[in-house]
Amino acid sequence: MFGRIRGWQRRHWRERSKAERVELQSLITWYCTTWFFYGSWLVLPAVGGVRHTTGALVLGGLLVAVGALQCVWANRLTRPALDHYLGRRKLPARQLTVPTVLLGLALALLVALQATDSADFVACRLLLGAVLLAYGVVYALLVPMPVALRRGGVLCGVCMALSALTGSAAVEVLLTGVVAAFGVLFSLLAARCGAWTLSVLWEAEHAREVEARLAVAEERLRFGRDLHDVMGRNLAVIALKSELAVQLARRGRPEAVEQMIEVQRIAQDSQREVRDVVRGYREADLGVELAGAQGVLTAAGIDCEVAGETAGLPAEVQSALGWVVREATTNVLRHGDARRCTVGLTVREGHAVLTVENDGADAVAGSGGSGLVGLRERLAAVDGTLTAGPVGDGGFRVVAEVPVTVERAEDAEGSPVRDGEAGVRDGDAGMRDGDAGVRAGAVV
Repeated sequence: MFGRIRGWQRRHWRERSKAERVELQSLITWYCTTWFFYGSWLVLPAVGGVRHTTGALVLGGLLVAVGALQCVWANRLTRPALDHYLGRRKLPARQLTVPTVLLGLALALLVALQATDSADFVACRLLLGAVLLAYGVVYALLVPMPVALRRGGVLCGVCMALSALTGSAAVEVLLTGVVAAFGVLFSLLAARCGAWTLSVLWEAEHAREVEARLAVAEERLRFGRDLHDVMGRNLAVIALKSELAVQLARRGRPEAVEQMIEVQRIAQDSQREVRDVVRGYREADLGVELAGAQGVLTAAGIDCEVAGETAGLPAEVQSALGWVVREATTNVLRHGDARRCTVGLTVREGHAVLTVENDGADAVAGSGGSGLVGLRERLAAVDGTLTAGPVGDGGFRVVAEVPVTVERAEDAEGSPVRDGEAGVRDGDAGMRDGDAGVRAGAVV
């Protein structure tokens, strides 16, 4: 799991999912926050608030160096700490040894600065907030919230006690506690809130994947039930009649031929019923797919516009174009980062043209080109073509074109002539089946 998560960090921004983008943005924000407080709360106060004496400058310089090391270690441990929070991997406790030592050293330098009166009151408090923030952003991701609050309270008490030991007034001691509390609470809010949001996003991402797998499993179960309903009864009858034919043949009874002819008829009926089940499984209703695409994309926060009518299109053309809509919609959700998607269906010059365009870096062939190959095979069955590729500034367009001939249009409208021809063909098929039955009887 962790290796897969680490892999997406090297991918281009457009290739990442929304959850991956939010995570990367959160990490960059935490990195920058640490250095921002280092520059504004540590470096600037140290430059302007430390006395211009040798001892004070040495202590101030050491504190600035220790603060920089704190930021480096914080940036280094932020990613592992986030992985620890999200449950991807555990962060060993020994990884906090160096940051803890640096925090203790920074607090010791602060106490020395205040005890020797080497820095003014405001500078010392800002320096305290900076060193606590650099440590707290990482620490807040590693322990439960109650534990972090409890230990943060203890740390605030220690800071106030140290301030009192250096001879600070009561107001100064109180302000020290306020600054320490701010550092602790800000670290918790900045780290925990962002990490909690990420955990919710990843759970939603995982739930979406599980939902898709369940939908596929449910469809497989439905298909299996349909096949069982079609084949179970017929196979049982075939087995019984075949056994009866064997017994009759052993006795030399002529009824064995009739039983085998009946077995042949049942087998042919079963074959036709299986074809009907498979055909129903493979066909897609274009109107349903267009409505479903608009609903799914809208639910995903993508502005989807669907234009066009499916009335008058032959069933085979609608089925082929319906698969194009389904595949394109799936890839807009899974491989792109679209904010807008338009689906248009027009019929011009004897051709039905379906266009699916989005403004994300889509990849219809996201699984090695199998998506495009499958769509082209379906469209080739109805003499259609498919083109797909980038368009404009970061957009992607899929265009499927299928000829709508007069014969297909008449089939869609149920033309009597075509129906008659179909009846003749069915009659021919019935005669061929009868001939086959006679030949089979003769062989028996």
